[in-house]
Amino acid sequence: MKKRTIIDLFEESVAMYPDNTLLLEKTNNEFMPTSYSKSKLIAEQIGAGLCSLGFSKGDHVSILSEGRNYWILGELGIFYAGGINVPISIKIEESSELLFRFNHAEVDTIMVSSRQIHKVRAIKPKLEFLKRVICFDKLDNYQEDEFFIGDVIEKGKNFLEENYVQFKSIARSINNDDYATITYTSGTTADPKGIILTHRNYTANVEQSLSCMSIPPGKRMLIILPLDHCFAHVVGFYIMIATGSVVATVQAGKTGMDTLKNIPINIKEVKPNILLSVPALAKSFRKNIENNVKSKGTFAVKLFELSLKIAYAYNREGWNKGGGLSFLLYPIVKLADSLFFSKVKLAMGGELEFFVGGGALLDIEMQKFYYALGIPMFQGYGLSEATPVISTNVPHKHKLGSSGILVSPMELKILDENGNNMPFGKHGEIVIKGENVMAGYWKNEVATKETIRNGWLHTGDLGYMDKDGFLYVLGRFKSLLISSDGEKFSPEGIEEAIMGNSSIIQQIMLYNNQSPYTIAIIVADKSKLKGKELVDAVQKELSKFKKGGEFEGMFPERWLPATFILAKEPFTEQNKMINSTMKMVRSKVEAAYSNQILFAYTAEGKNIHNTYNLEN
Repeated sequence: MKKRTIIDLFEESVAMYPDNTLLLEKTNNEFMPTSYSKSKLIAEQIGAGLCSLGFSKGDHVSILSEGRNYWILGELGIFYAGGINVPISIKIEESSELLFRFNHAEVDTIMVSSRQIHKVRAIKPKLEFLKRVICFDKLDNYQEDEFFIGDVIEKGKNFLEENYVQFKSIARSINNDDYATITYTSGTTADPKGIILTHRNYTANVEQSLSCMSIPPGKRMLIILPLDHCFAHVVGFYIMIATGSVVATVQAGKTGMDTLKNIPINIKEVKPNILLSVPALAKSFRKNIENNVKSKGTFAVKLFELSLKIAYAYNREGWNKGGGLSFLLYPIVKLADSLFFSKVKLAMGGELEFFVGGGALLDIEMQKFYYALGIPMFQGYGLSEATPVISTNVPHKHKLGSSGILVSPMELKILDENGNNMPFGKHGEIVIKGENVMAGYWKNEVATKETIRNGWLHTGDLGYMDKDGFLYVLGRFKSLLISSDGEKFSPEGIEEAIMGNSSIIQQIMLYNNQSPYTIAIIVADKSKLKGKELVDAVQKELSKFKKGGEFEGMFPERWLPATFILAKEPFTEQNKMINSTMKMVRSKVEAAYSNQILFAYTAEGKNIHNTYNLEN
């Protein structure tokens, strides 16, 4: 097997594209470029600076920062010094959660931004392995063993003058199976698990992903997702690095909300060709687009909605676009594009070719919406334990509603509960084997053996393959709705469809555990309606999917909610009902609303106008 570490991949691209822009970061009110060769120089200096501070091969570093050049260069610097990165989500606020990760992963160095350093200082005395903290920003004062990154780079320059050959030998000594990162899961049921990904896991997954599609040098990616995401790691920057492309990061604001406000501004400035998205972002973008149309008046809204319907009819499921008599709609679709859709594309920078969608399931209606606008959201599927990409839709081969074609080389099986292979069209657990399968969970042999069996990664996700080679992911294997007669159904697709087609229902969790009917726990928009009016409006939204509704037949009626509970507050990371990757933690929602769930299966509770809903 050919040796190809992340440093090998990086240096191959530096050799091919030395003067190309690699990084774009907004400083002094404009995005400033950093070339591939300059990036390599800085990454080496950071790595050498670490060595000058006593860092050794195999030591563990955590990066806790918003997206920026130093995040990416810091990770490359860690690898040049032979270290392992333990990336930490900036969304984690609880000291106990940070403390667990830093101590469990034996982190001796933390690279941190000025916005996050207070979290580290609050728990410093309890960090068992910590030796040094490196801040990406200039501070007014530094505590003991805290350093400014600029000073570390200066130390690195001095170190390289005397130890260049010795330093370069560190990166060359790294092998495919050496650990690159330990990324912690959200810890929704127990202590978080540290997913160990090797250098070859990363480079193999880059190669696998590029087997599905090619990205010409110079294409621009604006990374909106946090950089600790495995999806952002591989698709956001390592694939872009491998293809000689450009990686821009969103300008960090003083608060998380300020950063979110910078996204549309930065999109117009960077003019990205590719964006990464997750369902939560997709919904947010769509809402902004629709609000913008509403501001133009009733006539504009009706014309926009008509244009969408015509585009949906023409595009169909993407792969069969313009098929049958729908080709007759082409002139109207082109007219709609010039009247409406092209203006939306201008708001997205004007050069956006497509989104790459990952994370949770993306409702097919949402996919059709973006496809109609001419900026397809190509849904993919993966998980961190698979580094993460397993399948993806691509411009030349896609089916809306699917999770795309498989990356190659990689083996995939669909297994039933007894471990039997399922034929095309029959669903079961998705199980994969390939060089992208993680090395295991850090200091957790039991969980590793449960998840990886005979080299096969059991994803815990439910899905099936169609005869054309497209994977369909239905949801979590263990979060199935189970009716009273034992029949099973995945709730995630229904939940995404309901949220994606409602302006009132903001979050929803379906529940049926061998019960007489399905119920829903719903977070509704209470800003416009209250009491009985709100309850009736929610019911009207759910009725769209039942007999006589516009989405009738999309899902079996028995899995649609017969009644619902209005949640008292949104599902958030703070109340543990949403994890750091924006996925709902079903067990936490069920626990919080256990009494209300029982109530919903009573005669009074089945009535949507029950006391609980009206009070809420």
